[in-house]
Amino acid sequence: MMKYIKNILGALIIGQLLMACAVGPNFKSPKSPAVMQYSNQLDGQMMAADTEQPELLASDTIPAEWWKLFQSKELEALVKRGLEASPTLLAAEARLNARREVLNASVGSILLPTLDASVGTSRQKISGAKFGGKNILFSLQSASLDVSYNLDPAGGGRRFLEYGYAQVEYEMFQLHAARITVASNIVMAVITEASLREQIVALQEIINAQQQQLVLSEKKFDIGVIAKKEVLSQRASLAQTRTQLPTLQQSLAQTRHQLATLTGRLPSNAQLPKFRLSDLTLPHQVPLTLPSQLTRQRPDVRASEALLHQASAQIGVATANLYPSFTINANYGTEASQIANLFSAGTAVWGLGAGLLQPIFHGGELRAKKRAAVAQYQQAAAEYRQNVLIAFQDVADALLALKMDAEKLELQQQAEALAIETYELVGKQHKQGAVSYLDLLNAQGQYQQARMGQVKARAALYSDTATLMYALGGGWWNHNETSENEIKRTADEAVVEKTL
Repeated sequence: MMKYIKNILGALIIGQLLMACAVGPNFKSPKSPAVMQYSNQLDGQMMAADTEQPELLASDTIPAEWWKLFQSKELEALVKRGLEASPTLLAAEARLNARREVLNASVGSILLPTLDASVGTSRQKISGAKFGGKNILFSLQSASLDVSYNLDPAGGGRRFLEYGYAQVEYEMFQLHAARITVASNIVMAVITEASLREQIVALQEIINAQQQQLVLSEKKFDIGVIAKKEVLSQRASLAQTRTQLPTLQQSLAQTRHQLATLTGRLPSNAQLPKFRLSDLTLPHQVPLTLPSQLTRQRPDVRASEALLHQASAQIGVATANLYPSFTINANYGTEASQIANLFSAGTAVWGLGAGLLQPIFHGGELRAKKRAAVAQYQQAAAEYRQNVLIAFQDVADALLALKMDAEKLELQQQAEALAIETYELVGKQHKQGAVSYLDLLNAQGQYQQARMGQVKARAALYSDTATLMYALGGGWWNHNETSENEIKRTADEAVVEKTL
């Protein structure tokens, strides 16, 4: 009998796996927008002429470790530390693992029969009054196997597993998004630190120059060459310039605190290297993938697609709830008054049953839930389209910023060259008494602004390069080629593996 029951359930499982259709829509990934360029604002000119802008090379991929384009071993080590120790990534990995195990549990509970073994013993007393006899006292020992299986002719269980698969997919792309976000934030923080440190150096040079000028002016005042008013003016100017230093130093310290947090360390013992712009190399060439690839590269868009997949599967689940469901139960066991006789001849007991449940009237609940699932799918579709638009905007903005900031850097370098030439000339004239200190102060202020502007413009060009790599997806698909394949098995394939 047990063999007979196993054969029946085995046939049912195989039939379930061979069912090719399930109610509800079959999900298909949305097509990428049919566009040939990211923006029409660039007028086909992707590079600013005679600038330091990196050359954009058409490519079909982005390197997984794109930060190596900056040729800094310290930066590479810092990003590696962050990817290994960031609590944000550890939490995302834990969420992904939890969701995978929930899917595994669903596979076992939906597509496979449940088999339970039970052993029991009882001591009972039956009154013999109604039989005109004595009371009966006896013991009962039992052992049994219980099997139950839910048939899924409408495919609701399969759609639920599809929903679970989409949840795993969502968490996987959330993890990829978190990885490139952590890496990008570290790179941007390093560039910010390098820029701030360069600005502090430039400001300190200006302060030193003003101090030297003040020393000379005080000597001239001592011998009566200049009035005290000019000395006081220089002292006030020096004090005003010094007020800028604490602000830059505070920003630098906060940036290093941010770097410590991004790499999973406390600010007090982060042991971070110090960065300057000269430690980083602006890439001469950076890859630029085609617009048709963007929606498959951006992890946030892929995560939004997974949410759309979930909504599609939910329609199938809601639709399947309108159809009948079947349940089969079977048990086989033995009962005896003594444990030693449990498996003796004549003690076997068994049972086989089947049930059918057809929803008839639920007050419109089931159809309302289906309509709600359709509306949620429409919502997910609109949100997916919005994320696609944002992705293309990000790339277009990054390309435009790369071009415009390259032109700005070129102009800032020209302005700095002219400002320092003017400052040196006015400085010589001031020593000779040909110009007033006010003229020197103006020239000095122009040089200070030009020097700071050049540092900020160069840092912006570095940041634009990192922003472009992030906007193009960050190369997550090259980090681990098998990561996405880990969840590409369908629920049926998982069951086949377990039943072999």
